[in-house]
Amino acid sequence: MTIEDALIRIENQYKDKLPFVVYRKPKEVIINALLQKDDIVYSAISFKESGFVFSPFENIDETVLIPKEHSEIIQLHHQQNFEVDRTLRVDNSVQDETEKKHHIALVKKGIETIKAHNLEKVVLSRQEKVDITVDNPIHILKELLNAYPLAFVYCWYHPKIGLWLGATPETLIKIEGNRFSIMALAGTQVYKGTLDVEWQYKEKEEQQYVTDYVIDSLQPSAEQIKVSDTETVRAGNLVHLKTMISARLKAGIGLKEIITTIHPTPAVCGLPKAASKQFILENEPYNRSFYTGFLGELNFESTKAPRTGRRNIENRAYAINRNATQLYVNLRCMQLQDSHAIIYVGGGITKDSNPESEWQETVSKSLVIKNAL
Repeated sequence: MTIEDALIRIENQYKDKLPFVVYRKPKEVIINALLQKDDIVYSAISFKESGFVFSPFENIDETVLIPKEHSEIIQLHHQQNFEVDRTLRVDNSVQDETEKKHHIALVKKGIETIKAHNLEKVVLSRQEKVDITVDNPIHILKELLNAYPLAFVYCWYHPKIGLWLGATPETLIKIEGNRFSIMALAGTQVYKGTLDVEWQYKEKEEQQYVTDYVIDSLQPSAEQIKVSDTETVRAGNLVHLKTMISARLKAGIGLKEIITTIHPTPAVCGLPKAASKQFILENEPYNRSFYTGFLGELNFESTKAPRTGRRNIENRAYAINRNATQLYVNLRCMQLQDSHAIIYVGGGITKDSNPESEWQETVSKSLVIKNAL
């Protein structure tokens, strides 16, 4: 099947109002698609299922599953940029002053709550609605694939739930066998042509909150925990601070248990977890839905050669088959509804946050998606 034939197949799936997901992992050239054969809403209950999961911010028990066993699976090798429709454009210079006023007021309330010692950090977000004219989401997906090779890029659709696209820079968890890794990503600056940037105390503190939370949360269920050095990484027009944490699951610990422990992380929620989540639910003027939830491959078979010291083709005969899961945090995303793209953006608030700067950070983050429109 050529890539043109595959895209037509996916477009027909959308026209027929059948669920699908198309995605490409960071730094890879393989485009994957699962085309569900019915319009049933399946769920990941035990997280022992196999398929592609799409989970909301608020409740992991509402995780939607596109099951492998009920789907046609397509894999495409693609290295060149797609030809895209350049007629669709959004004015990135327009800012809604009312929305700005409301978001700054929300940030101020968050800072006041932190200073009253009720929270250490809270992540506050907003929606931005953009008028668009597009009858085929694959056009937007092509733009995202071209623009963000280092991100997890996806288009997810279920006729009974909605249509989402995104290019997220953040991994929630990667697990193969009993080994796993988690990304702690926080702090944001606009990319200015170099990764040699100076980070302020507020940004370093915010990133450390995330790292410490992940490590502390893993103690009861993991062992051999290792923490990488913190580095600056680029994500589109932005740069962030990133630390990788790797570990091994203790005996008897399941995947759902570890995901429930770490999700939502302080990078998308805050600290303490329960209190910051409650503040978000009570004060953000909308339902986040799948924004800051997670998505990705659940229990896909992975083939890996054992460690033998021999690096020749004969090793392939001794490959080990293991279940592998790769989940990503649903950031830099949008939901398409009728003639609108609803863009979701937010930022971490600490006692040292500046409300005007926090607003500008959300504006910069919105450009990741707007640039694909």
